[in-house]
Amino acid sequence: MTVLDTRALNRATLARQLLLDRAGLPVRDAVAHLCGLQAQEPQEPFVGLWSRLRAFEPAALSDLLTERRVVRTILMRRTVHLLTAEDALAWRARHDAMLRQRMLGVYRRELDGVDLDELLAAGREVMADGEPRSMSEIGRAVAGRWPAPGPRVLGEMLVAALIPMVQLPPRGLWRTKAGVSNVPLSSWLGREIDPPAPNGSDPVGEALVRRYLAAYGPAASADLRAWCGLAGLPGAVAAVRHELVSFRDERGRELLDLPDAPRPHADTPAPVRFLPAFDNAILGYHDRGRIIDDAHRGLSVAGARVVLVDGRVAATWTVEAGTVAVTPLGRLSRADRDEVAEQGRELAAFLSDQDSHGVRIDD
Repeated sequence: MTVLDTRALNRATLARQLLLDRAGLPVRDAVAHLCGLQAQEPQEPFVGLWSRLRAFEPAALSDLLTERRVVRTILMRRTVHLLTAEDALAWRARHDAMLRQRMLGVYRRELDGVDLDELLAAGREVMADGEPRSMSEIGRAVAGRWPAPGPRVLGEMLVAALIPMVQLPPRGLWRTKAGVSNVPLSSWLGREIDPPAPNGSDPVGEALVRRYLAAYGPAASADLRAWCGLAGLPGAVAAVRHELVSFRDERGRELLDLPDAPRPHADTPAPVRFLPAFDNAILGYHDRGRIIDDAHRGLSVAGARVVLVDGRVAATWTVEAGTVAVTPLGRLSRADRDEVAEQGRELAAFLSDQDSHGVRIDD
């Protein structure tokens, strides 16, 4: 079985994540290809798409949100993701059990004695009028019946697990600060979420395997689990295995992939790319060594924005008074510094509507 070293996996990841060459895809198609973008920080997906698409216009993403073609919802790993409406409807039921279990993992003691089906029914009754509500408002509306857990726990359980919800615009629009207002996904999109398959098959799980590999492969089953948070995908992997090819990484793990997916040569040049906080190019794997050193692994979990140099995390970045400030994690060559500065200037211009091209690279 062919062994793919870390550099070969890195180049495959960059290609799948649209980070090797900026793509000419429409914004909605890019969101679909990437299986959504992690989006708990509302402005971060704009940088993620700017780094991946040619001539990206922020208004295009804002329009997709207001037109209800893209939604902000809690899904993979119980985190907020930006997804196409079609994927949100198709995938949500498959994530129900995981979302419940993850919430109970946090609040099992507080929710002891609360019948979750009864809580779900009460939450649906509150939201039946179609009015947007914050998580705390939803929690307060049902807290009289279950006073012990408190409104915050009840509201979070309803919004994050029991009722498929959408975070309404203006939350998530370009350069807009807004609190979270929730409405049921089905009412926002005018269609019920797709129900689970009635015959015990798992077409959604099988689709997730294919879609994940297209955007992240080659990858191990553990990587797939780390991305979506679903433990119950071995059956789906087994069902599509005949469609896939296998490799091994340098640790001996089996890696699965789509046969015709891009796997560039390990020596393919990789341009500098600025990534937003919580970018799935890093978080979408159990073994993140293909793109970030173990010593820096905590940066992505902490929400640091990072810079890729030669395909790997080599610096962090922030914005200070319109200037993109870069802090290298090690020594950068002069050529690398020049390329980081060039991309930093372009990012500063993007973030400021061309008002600033300031960049600073710290020593």
